Amino acid sequence: MPLLVIELTKPKFPLGDIVITANAQIQLDPIDVQQGLSRHAAGDWGLVCPQDRKENDFSLKAGNRLLSVYLSGDKRFWIITEADRSATTVLMPEDY
Repeated sequence: MPLLVIELTKPKFPLGDIVITANAQIQLDPIDVQQGLSRHAAGDWGLVCPQDRKENDFSLKAGNRLLSVYLSGDKRFWIITEADRSATTVLMPEDY
């Protein structure tokens, strides 16, 4: 399988260490995960509700935790970056 590299030209925040749960790794297309990480770092929160979008925009400035929601086929997955920006986790909602 060829390696896909997505360059982040101007991330809005550091992702820290990037980890993925075993469940998410089994269920998700790696390309969708990479695209999700790129969108997350750019401040595109994906399919979050309007209230969570507003909270993320505030949290980006305040240094709080960030949550994005994306799809891989028909499977919904989350990307969460910790408040201290030390780590970003890719997970399925049921992994939380």
